[in-house]
Amino acid sequence: MQYVQTDKAPSAIGPYSQAVVANGVVYTSGQIALTPEGVMLEDDVVVQTKQVLKNLTAVLQAAGSDLDRVIKTTIFLSSMDDFVTVNEIYAEAFGSHKPARSTVAVKTLPKNALVEIDAIALIK
Repeated sequence: MQYVQTDKAPSAIGPYSQAVVANGVVYTSGQIALTPEGVMLEDDVVVQTKQVLKNLTAVLQAAGSDLDRVIKTTIFLSSMDDFVTVNEIYAEAFGSHKPARSTVAVKTLPKNALVEIDAIALIK
């Protein structure tokens, strides 16, 4: 098992790793809209979703993977009213690649984020 750490995404804000690689698969922790310097972005779902996907990509790449190797994602939304907007940004980021996905509404996310995404992906 290998722990993944990159300075191109925010450090974990708790006792966990950005990702773990095991048996050729990377399991990312949920990414929220923190910059790599740890600054939470504005309260706008478009801005936050784009940052979340940048963070997720950075962690995947540090693990030797990328968005086109993702098998499954989970999206956590603070409001299901943001589903369509997040879905459009997500679709743009993934292009023709369509991993399995779950999307759930939650009461609160860390740092009062509007969106959080985690992923499971194959290593290249």
